[in-house]
Amino acid sequence: MSIEKKIKELYEKNSISKDIITKITGKAHVLKKKGYDTIKIMNFCGTHEWTITHYGIRSLMPDNIELIAGPGCPVCITPGHYVDLLIDLSMEGYTILSYGDSYKLPGTRLRGIRSLFDARIHGGDTRIVYSFLDAILIARRNPSRKHVFFAVGFETTMPSTAVPLYNKVVPENLLILSAYRLTPPIMKYLLEEKPEAVIHGVIAPGHVSAVIGSNSWKFLPEKYNIPTVVAGFEPIDVLLAIYYILDMMDKNEPKLINEYTRVVKPEGNVFAKKVMSKVYEVRDAYWRGIGVVPKSGGYHSRDYLKHDLYYNLGIEDKPIKDILPGCKCPEVTLGISKPTDCPLFMKTCTPSNPYGPCMVSSEGTCRIWAENLPLKIKT
Repeated sequence: MSIEKKIKELYEKNSISKDIITKITGKAHVLKKKGYDTIKIMNFCGTHEWTITHYGIRSLMPDNIELIAGPGCPVCITPGHYVDLLIDLSMEGYTILSYGDSYKLPGTRLRGIRSLFDARIHGGDTRIVYSFLDAILIARRNPSRKHVFFAVGFETTMPSTAVPLYNKVVPENLLILSAYRLTPPIMKYLLEEKPEAVIHGVIAPGHVSAVIGSNSWKFLPEKYNIPTVVAGFEPIDVLLAIYYILDMMDKNEPKLINEYTRVVKPEGNVFAKKVMSKVYEVRDAYWRGIGVVPKSGGYHSRDYLKHDLYYNLGIEDKPIKDILPGCKCPEVTLGISKPTDCPLFMKTCTPSNPYGPCMVSSEGTCRIWAENLPLKIKT
């Protein structure tokens, strides 16, 4: 579908979209007069990036507005050594259970068996499941066999494992490799450790905020003076978020706005957060290609260690170098580079043959851009 048809679809989907774009253009013009030659707005969630790219929203923006994809893909930042470990275990009598979007995630090895998908081809017992409940049922049906669930995700998916563990319905032959990462800490890390990542406004993730609450993002305007909008995922949601950010910049009144009130509450899901706090403890954690981010990992607390993979294997979670040669995924994840800046993009690295982690998941920025190349992405 051409960009013109995409824009027409956007307009027809909601009659006020065109008015909002007009207002965005007006605000951008006012801010340019105030010295903002470039306004960088980061969307955190991969689904926001999909909406922006799929509907060609970048092409609707004035020249001084740049929409940047941020660290919104949990698969992209999952440490490569986790994949290496699971590949080895799949060859040693374990059944590895994984979501589909992490099934092709490459580990740190450049040759041979690089993913759980590759392991399956070479005789490893790896399987795709749609939920942690599927993993529980599979383990129960095969009580004599050891199973490992690859728990990849942000706060959105943490309750799906926390609640069954809390309710003690997880069979003893099912272990969990917790690759959970927390989202507010990576924003703090980005702002404090990566000065090259200039950010004037943030579109905060709707899915995550439904669990942790919109108030979790108050630190952005209060500590860093960055206008922040928790937004939904329709094109109109994204356009409204952009307008609200520009309006706050114009008035020099950075604050937090919850545009996604139909789903997100200030306090979030109180029950889910309570259970998560009991099942998981927060510790420093490694993000693929980025480094150790303070207080950003969800690890099993003492009462739930009997299901923790690393604890049962008697080994430490020590990261190893997992930046693949030539891959710019870390820079793309942090919004420092665009996918098209990577020399491997749509050459060595494609959706059908992902070399780097950002090309694997449907929420990965490189994958999103690759699948929307016909839209002539404004870069």
